[in-house]
Amino acid sequence: MTRLSPGDTAPDFTLVDDAGAEVSLSDFRGRKVIVYFYPAAMTPGCTKQACDFTDSLDSLKAAGFEVLGISPDKPEKLARFRERDGLTITLLSDPDKSVLQAYGAFGEKKLYGKVVEGVIRSTIVVGEDGTVELAQYNVKATGHVAKLRKDLALV
Repeated sequence: MTRLSPGDTAPDFTLVDDAGAEVSLSDFRGRKVIVYFYPAAMTPGCTKQACDFTDSLDSLKAAGFEVLGISPDKPEKLARFRERDGLTITLLSDPDKSVLQAYGAFGEKKLYGKVVEGVIRSTIVVGEDGTVELAQYNVKATGHVAKLRKDLALV
């Protein structure tokens, strides 16, 4: 598994959102994009993280950032997640995990002390030109958005 580093070209992708519409990373060229990867919609940690991004979305957009959340969940589950928690961020479905793998966000990780294969909670900030500006792996769900805002000097 290869992880991305600042200066790398972010792999382009086209995925389906919770409403069934196609969304491509290239649609956002000219804007900064926070792409975050999470294991599963409607789980406690993922809900906390998605709600934190939703709560920060207006200020992130004002600073020139878009937010894309990607998980292996099907669009129908993402739609229930959005509805249940009032999410306003863009939720994308990667059921074959090809984008997760391209971004180094899928592979071996420790879960409750055991090594398993799965989604590695990760956040990649892509610049206006499509290059990686920041790559964070194994991030914590709780407090991550606040830390990210600090790392991006948005506090």
